Amino acid sequence: MTENSVDNQTSPVPHGGRFFTAQHADPHALDTERLAVIGYGHLGRPFALNLRDSMAPRGAALTVGNVADEYADQARADGFAVLSIGQAVASADIVLILLPDEVIPEVFVTDIAPNISPGMAIVFASGYNLAYGLITPAEGIDILLLAPRMAGENARQRFLNREGFFAYVSVEQDASGKAWRRVLGLADAVGVLRAGAIELDARREADLDLFIEQTMGALLGLSIMTAFTVGVDSGIPPEAMVMEMYMSQEMEMVFRSFREEGFYRASSVHGPTALYGGFVRTMQFLPLDLGGLFRKVLAEIQAGQFARQFQAEREAGYPMLRQAEALSSGDPASEPIGRAEAHVRTMLG
Repeated sequence: MTENSVDNQTSPVPHGGRFFTAQHADPHALDTERLAVIGYGHLGRPFALNLRDSMAPRGAALTVGNVADEYADQARADGFAVLSIGQAVASADIVLILLPDEVIPEVFVTDIAPNISPGMAIVFASGYNLAYGLITPAEGIDILLLAPRMAGENARQRFLNREGFFAYVSVEQDASGKAWRRVLGLADAVGVLRAGAIELDARREADLDLFIEQTMGALLGLSIMTAFTVGVDSGIPPEAMVMEMYMSQEMEMVFRSFREEGFYRASSVHGPTALYGGFVRTMQFLPLDLGGLFRKVLAEIQAGQFARQFQAEREAGYPMLRQAEALSSGDPASEPIGRAEAHVRTMLG
């Protein structure tokens, strides 16, 4: 499939980009390519398993590159040949770099870049390092983005269910003349194109991902914790609070309605009381100027400030990240909200 054929067949996405499905991928795109998955963790394992399942009938070669740790042991247990990162890169035509964002710059310099050959393709699952100048890939190679919008385990399960999952894709550099053929072949093989992919360059993918995590995601978590505390302090049973907020699955249905009916139309599903109350309280929250705060967060992300801050966090030994992990991985029974969840699960059997 040539660049022109991709242009001619794809559906445009309003305001830029294209939308790809399985019909846009060459089913033989990877037949002669040797693949290496670098990193067998959160996303590396599902991608490697999906690729192997897709390519096994055609006998395509797939190796895993990983340091000697429990992830490498898991890869061997799953039947993969495991090499050092440098060896895996040197042995491949297409290299999928599926390491944590903040780890990639160091590994890229020490193990990946020295083993890259002209004509190879380097594939990133996030635009983070390209967007904020943390790495500078050489000329003469394809630089591709295949960024899934699905957590690793879910990506594997949806592949097994033949449902697929969405992703963003782009060609950041086409040295081989077959970059689009490669990235769409990969997207098809891992299961993305059963659902679909939107063309989005690495810079905008990284900005978007961080922006939603640090605005909507942060506020949602803070809202849940605040509502729980205020509600319980006011005499509402903690079990009722967690049931109302998320354990009844009503909130999941709200987001499903957003997807199926549209954001505004979904509001009418809950009846006039919820619609009126939500509207009135939204008017009260508007003076908080969330828009101004969100714009400030996005400006800091786009300027690379967050990326520099996170790299400094890694160099310091992850002190703040350790605090966050301690809060999220502690004994649930030690926190009121965790105890309430446990009680509800017991009641639900």
